[in-house]
Amino acid sequence: MEKMRMEKRGHVLMIRYPSQGHINPCLQFLKRLVSKGLKTTFVTTNFIYKSIKPKLGHNIGVESISDGYDIGAKQFGLVGGSFFTQSCAVNNIYYQFEKGLLKIDHNTVTNSDVLIPGLPIPLQVSDLPSFLSVSGTYPAYLKLVLNQFINAEEADWIFINSFNTLEVQVSYLDNRIEDDNDYGLNLFQPDSSICMNWLNSRANGTVVYVSFGSMAELNKEQMEELAMGLIGSNFYFLWVVKESEEHKLSCKVLGEIETGNKGLVVKWSPQLEVHALYLGIPMVGIPRWTDQTTNAKFIEDEWRVGIRVKVIDDKKGIWTRKDLEASIREVMEGARGKVMKRNLSKWRQLAQHAVGIGGSSDQNLDEFVAKLICSRVPNAES
Repeated sequence: MEKMRMEKRGHVLMIRYPSQGHINPCLQFLKRLVSKGLKTTFVTTNFIYKSIKPKLGHNIGVESISDGYDIGAKQFGLVGGSFFTQSCAVNNIYYQFEKGLLKIDHNTVTNSDVLIPGLPIPLQVSDLPSFLSVSGTYPAYLKLVLNQFINAEEADWIFINSFNTLEVQVSYLDNRIEDDNDYGLNLFQPDSSICMNWLNSRANGTVVYVSFGSMAELNKEQMEELAMGLIGSNFYFLWVVKESEEHKLSCKVLGEIETGNKGLVVKWSPQLEVHALYLGIPMVGIPRWTDQTTNAKFIEDEWRVGIRVKVIDDKKGIWTRKDLEASIREVMEGARGKVMKRNLSKWRQLAQHAVGIGGSSDQNLDEFVAKLICSRVPNAES
């Protein structure tokens, strides 16, 4: 009976680029829609579907489609929306570039200013997403990203993983969805019990969490400088190292981590649980590629909730272990770190208010559900 009621209210089909960082916020969005009484289905490619064991729950269905598909939803009268997982600032940059409004002269120095309408702070060329700031890198990815904005004006709705007062991606346990401690669909197998048991045995605010996402890669030199910087900081650290990256850590470095009894290296972590613990903790940014450079700029200079490690060789992307040590100490126990924690507390309260009952994000969600129900195509299949 409940399933039939949800089908009558509306059915939302979500199709996402199949990487973990894009999937996670979309799954949280679907959970919220289910809580509003809608039927939801998450769609991924056959290739990805075969490599995962989805345990979504929350009445979210999972289906697979071919790895290539044609555009055709509009001709069948279906309404659709665009869901952007990147920050508003990054979306603005890509949109203006795709429309020809933003011109980048790659012959200029990387520290020259780029004035972009709508952004609260001026950016330098090096602060732009790497697909734009470094000419000719990852052309296929750049084309993929820009294609999001070709027909953005034709979307019936546009969703952004943000809230009105702050445009940074927010992902945490807010108790809006009961017993929500897992995304439910992981491209990597999380070492859940190992991570949480280890974290729970350490005092709050004493552990450094290290992750570069599911796609960014480090070379051996970067891995060693990172490892030695973490060890030298003398703080506990939880470091997520993908299986494909493990060979870049020497036996000597792994031995130092093990004997030092300060660090834990895992292949993946239960993100919702870990991120919930770390909400309100200042960040140390080491941007590697794509939108990480722009995010790091806003984290340090606009929201003032973290600092960016100085890179001594832009071409190689190398930092020193000493700079990393100093940055970690600053956010963990320095004067700037205390200011960052106060700022984070403010942003956290604003985020909770936005997603709470009657908040701006909650109201937007209610408005979407209401309009979706009213716009349903007669006799359309649920």
